[in-house]
Amino acid sequence: MSVTASPLTLSAIVPALRAAGCVFAEDEAELILATATDPAAVAAMVERRVAGLPLEHVLGWAEFDGLRIAVGPGVFVPRRRTEFLVRQAAALTAPGAVVVDLCCGSGALGAALAATLGRAELHAADVEPAAVRCARRNIGDAGEVYEGDLFEPLPASLRGRVEILLANVPYVPTDDVGLLPAEARIHEPRVALDGGADGLDVLRRVTAEAPRWLAPGGHLLVETSERQAARAEETVARSGLIPRVVRSEELCATVVIATRACPVDQGRSGRGVWCGASQGAGASWVGSPLLERS
Repeated sequence: MSVTASPLTLSAIVPALRAAGCVFAEDEAELILATATDPAAVAAMVERRVAGLPLEHVLGWAEFDGLRIAVGPGVFVPRRRTEFLVRQAAALTAPGAVVVDLCCGSGALGAALAATLGRAELHAADVEPAAVRCARRNIGDAGEVYEGDLFEPLPASLRGRVEILLANVPYVPTDDVGLLPAEARIHEPRVALDGGADGLDVLRRVTAEAPRWLAPGGHLLVETSERQAARAEETVARSGLIPRVVRSEELCATVVIATRACPVDQGRSGRGVWCGASQGAGASWVGSPLLERS
């Protein structure tokens, strides 16, 4: 049973949170009170938050695309902007799709897409044991979660069958990691943040392997920053995939969508072809890279 939020309770918690630098102290206090099971739990949660732990780690969950996603120490907290990536993926596929969530962290992306589709063959993987344990809680019976580096732990039977490949790879340049808020810099795993010198190291590794795992007409979706988008698009194109960049001003999100072309004759026109049984939700437009860049 949740603690009832009285004015006295809130008046005690909010100043403590505000003094610790919590900008949305009132909202955080209400979430703590709604989550805690007794006054002792309230006090312990406030103490952890004041000490600098991410609010989501204090609560034990994060809201993501309408779901309550379990998170904990050493696990990357899903960002609201990444909901845009999930929505883009949902628009490109249909129920029953084969979905892989690489660098899955808490499993939020895969869980959210599976919930949106209603039915999917979901596989997820992460190199961090804490993330794998967390993802298994969030994904449950909706899919399989593997521990290992990128594609390495995935079943070989998925090669050439993946219709949607979600890869929320780390993309913060190494020199910029120290500029991140302390909540991320100290309490989230470095491997989930550091993308190498230019922030694209892991993206390069993913795109190098992705064509072998994607089905014809399948899509790879990765999040990046706006200033990295052009280089990320070039990186994807070098792998043989057809890239395009989409943005959400509302969520401050930038996503690169890369498509594996279908093995069909496009003819001398150089125009794209529809890949799929029909031009419905499960079909995808494969355009000419030259036309798309003109």
